[in-house]
Amino acid sequence: MMESGAPTCHTCGEQVGLNANGEPFVACHECNFPICKPCFEYELKEGKKNCLRCGVPYDENLLDEVETKAPGNRSTMAGHLNNSQDLGIHARHVSSVSTVDSELNDDSGNPIWKNRVESWKEKKNKKKSTTKTKAEKEAEVPPEQQMEEKPTPDAEEPLSTVVPVPKSRIRPYRIVIVMRLIILAFFFHYRVTNPVDSAFGLWLTSVICEIWFAFSWVLDQFPKWSPVSRETYIDRLAARYEREGEPSELAGVDFFVSTVDPLKEPPLITANTVLSILALDYPVDKVSCYVSDDGAAMLTFESLVETADFARKWVPFCKKFSIEPRAPEFYFSQKIDYLKDKIQPSFVKERRAMKRDYEEFKVRINALVARAQKTPEEGWTMQDGTPWPGNNTRDHPGMIQVFLGRSGACDAEGNELPRLVYVSREKRPGYPHHKKAGAENALVRVSAVLTNAPYILNLDCDHYVNNSKAVREAMCFMMDPQVGRDVCYVQFPQRFDGIDRSDRYANRNIVFFDVNMKGLDGIQGPVYVGTGCVFNRQALYGYGPPSMPKLTKSSSSCSWCGCCSCCCPTKKPSKDPEELYRDAKREELDAAIFNLKEIENYDDYERSMLISQMSFEKTFGISSVFIESTLMENGGVPESVNPSTLIKEAIHVIGCSYEEKTEWGKEIGWIYGSVTEDILTGFKMHCRGWRSLYCMPLRPAFKGSAPINLSDRLHQVLRWALGSVEIFLSRHCPLWYGFGGGRLKWLQRLAYVNTIVYPFTSLPLVAYCALPAICLLTGKFIIPTLSNLASVLFLGLFLSIILTSVLELRWSGVSIEDLWRNEQFWVIGGVSAHLFAVFQGFLKMLAGIDTNFTVTAKATDDTEFGELYIIKWTTLLIPPTTLLIVNLVGVVAGFSDALNKGYEAWGPLFGKVFFAFWVILHLYPFLKGLMGRQNRTPTIVVLWSVLLASVFSLVWVRVNPFVNKTDGTNVVQSCISIDC
Repeated sequence: MMESGAPTCHTCGEQVGLNANGEPFVACHECNFPICKPCFEYELKEGKKNCLRCGVPYDENLLDEVETKAPGNRSTMAGHLNNSQDLGIHARHVSSVSTVDSELNDDSGNPIWKNRVESWKEKKNKKKSTTKTKAEKEAEVPPEQQMEEKPTPDAEEPLSTVVPVPKSRIRPYRIVIVMRLIILAFFFHYRVTNPVDSAFGLWLTSVICEIWFAFSWVLDQFPKWSPVSRETYIDRLAARYEREGEPSELAGVDFFVSTVDPLKEPPLITANTVLSILALDYPVDKVSCYVSDDGAAMLTFESLVETADFARKWVPFCKKFSIEPRAPEFYFSQKIDYLKDKIQPSFVKERRAMKRDYEEFKVRINALVARAQKTPEEGWTMQDGTPWPGNNTRDHPGMIQVFLGRSGACDAEGNELPRLVYVSREKRPGYPHHKKAGAENALVRVSAVLTNAPYILNLDCDHYVNNSKAVREAMCFMMDPQVGRDVCYVQFPQRFDGIDRSDRYANRNIVFFDVNMKGLDGIQGPVYVGTGCVFNRQALYGYGPPSMPKLTKSSSSCSWCGCCSCCCPTKKPSKDPEELYRDAKREELDAAIFNLKEIENYDDYERSMLISQMSFEKTFGISSVFIESTLMENGGVPESVNPSTLIKEAIHVIGCSYEEKTEWGKEIGWIYGSVTEDILTGFKMHCRGWRSLYCMPLRPAFKGSAPINLSDRLHQVLRWALGSVEIFLSRHCPLWYGFGGGRLKWLQRLAYVNTIVYPFTSLPLVAYCALPAICLLTGKFIIPTLSNLASVLFLGLFLSIILTSVLELRWSGVSIEDLWRNEQFWVIGGVSAHLFAVFQGFLKMLAGIDTNFTVTAKATDDTEFGELYIIKWTTLLIPPTTLLIVNLVGVVAGFSDALNKGYEAWGPLFGKVFFAFWVILHLYPFLKGLMGRQNRTPTIVVLWSVLLASVFSLVWVRVNPFVNKTDGTNVVQSCISIDC
């Protein structure tokens, strides 16, 4: 037919076909607009009896023929798609979206096209219904029903509100920031114009370091310009979506829990995380928990079997007595009055019984762990005698097991339990797996096939749900029609257990979570931090938000701030505006899948291109079931689907080769290319125009276990810094990525730039920390003799630094101890982990040398804070140890030199010693970590330190290598020449 010159249908892209006379079918004889017979009949069914191009009414004879034929032959588009014999090539093309044979398409045609058509019809019907006046609507409903259906006041009110920082607190903070900038400008003018000739190298190094520190401060400070807090109203959410006597209308949520090595991430901790999810205060049919076992360990599988069995007792107990938290290990270990607010007499008895059951559950889990310490030579064997498929962790098939759910066992009281699914994706040699990001993307596809909840919440295996209403808190944003339209994710702060009160290594990251993230929430939203985050599934699929900025024919948005072109100088375009608009439209059609949200903005021909077969498969992979799920904006699985078919398709989408030649990890899902895939994934979403929100409920939503000893903490920081360096050296660097659309706000871009350049601060920081020791040992200094103006500048700079910190503490509520700990670990991590990350990042990008990281141990010893005192030697400890020793030696040498030279040397000594003590005070937690004890230094260490310092001082006074040797004859001659 292509050779015969038959025209192509402008709606579906297929040949128009032939009429009864064997001639090409023509609907409009006025303009000969090419449209095939099935599409023509569908247009008539929708009430359109005029030509789509010229508007002339269709021939009445043709209309009568179609109307008489319609009742018997199903003239709707969906009906014609099922009748493949009548449609020939047209039907085969539309109904075969995937090359994989799927039972869903055997008899029912193409579900994607049918769903899309139905959604168009629903939207059109909604538009027609909105044109009715309010009086007409009220006339259609009896007065009695009007009174009954009138929504309650709570249901009409917003589900959340923004609580800005009071102006009395934020305005002085902003004024001090501006003042500090002005003082910095004068300070650097003085530093540059007053070099130290006697120590030019030291002076130049110090000036370069100070300029970089000022630049880093600007990057860190300006995104905090307008911090906000948010307040949610869970009662209004219930009034709107959980009306009494009606099924709950709350949206479904799929939980992702990822684990790799059960020997380093104890199964008992993972089990507590899963139990806290299953016991959520949320409708059970709306919750599904997917556990990703990326190590294919039989220990993880068996522990989930035990967890599912214990959940049948634990879940009803939690909901009956409304206990918090709902992770049994942390609930039973609370040192509080567990009888507080409990009014049921049976509570004590049932709690004791539950505690006994949990102790037995722990014994069974520990027995599994003890047996897994030594792997049998022949590999693990399951209970039925078959070998465990995951014996080879790098070469095994995909595994899925559904433990709980609608078809699974009920709890002890006969109620339904949330779905619990074990997932281990397929791994084969030669296929990249992309670590955690690849595992998360596999869970996205599995969950889309099995449950397809519109929202996803991901947790690390050691982060349990501490607030059973946490999901409701997130839904107050996501399900609010006014707020949730453009929200890609809601991020919760990370809170941790098992950390000592002083938090010597800043494990809690209080300054970041309570200061920086609040500041970002006032711009375009907080960054994604890897766990405790509720995603909009459509945002993960690469769609843009509904209110995404559009290109216009007359103007373009500013690539820096996202505003109109009037805020920036415009350049004369090289092309005609009409041509630019057509090119932009063509680029949108090439990236078809990312514009399906805007499908109603296109004409029929463009619409057919948007749903073409190749755009879906090149983007999402070859799975018709998964592709259909991506088009269901409100989630859900078709009721007519066979569950066995879904499991078969779920196994298919976690295959190791499924992502080949697709957009997974490039434009959709978790983004590959960095060990910190969280920062990269959130950055891509913000570049598309989405915004994120920060939710800080009074009771922390989630809590985790932090690596608290010094070595593990430094390795954790090293991994984060290395990921930032990788992003800096990739195409996704915020310095140059995402300017085209103008959808990333400039303060948000500054924040992302700060997240990728902070490891490079380690280079000037190491140099600056070594300068005090060098000055003390050489007798030189980086600052000349201070004048009155210079003294005022230095005093103003120190006062502005102090005022900025004090005012930041005032509006954020962070304690001064937390701020000081953050400052200390900034130096400790900067001179160790960040320094190694810079060199390793360049080695990986330039030489291809990849660094493998071991998972930090999450378990603690029986002794409280036992791991805090363990010293695990690593190369990361060498730079800070060296700086400590050098500065201590420099202080001793400086005092010895001053004693040798006399009274005049004490004045310059104070400035040098001040900088040396600045370094030593910042490295003091590191020194305590080397001691391996808490709050007390061993007496023997103090005695040896005093003895060595005394001996070194005496030797220094005797040798004194930095003082020029004086010729004795010259001294004698000078003495003779003096008239005594």
